[in-house]
Amino acid sequence: MTARNYLPALLLALPLLLIGLAACSDANEGADGLPEMVVYKTETCGCCEVWVDHVKDAGFAVTAHDISHRELNEKKREAGLDFGLASCHTAFIDGYAIEGHVPAEQIIRLLEERPDVAGLTVPGMPIGSPGMEHGDRYDPYDVLAFQPDGSTTVFASYHRD
Repeated sequence: MTARNYLPALLLALPLLLIGLAACSDANEGADGLPEMVVYKTETCGCCEVWVDHVKDAGFAVTAHDISHRELNEKKREAGLDFGLASCHTAFIDGYAIEGHVPAEQIIRLLEERPDVAGLTVPGMPIGSPGMEHGDRYDPYDVLAFQPDGSTTVFASYHRD
């Protein structure tokens, strides 16, 4: 069979191929066109699962990996995260690191504004942050933008009056 014989079949298949490629390029985006987030956590952390649900509900496509504490600490080091800024899970999205219970709205803001930072963190596990809801209890907290050198700035504050 010559190339000339394949041409009609190729022309018929081309639209399907293009549709398939478009579907593949969208596979790494969430429902709202947000980039895919990759989350690293330990298998036994329940609040991490609740936080993953929080960011999924906000439209992010999320791939979560259960890893050991040692491996999780290595991910934090890869992110340039100072130990004092750590929490229970580490995520990566579009060139940024997200540490802990950062509200989805702040991650969206980060992706829109694209500041020159390594990522965002909510150090510790403050009650009332996404994934850490506990009835009416609420601890005020800040979302910090961090640099690999350990410096931080307040990116957002969550304080009830």
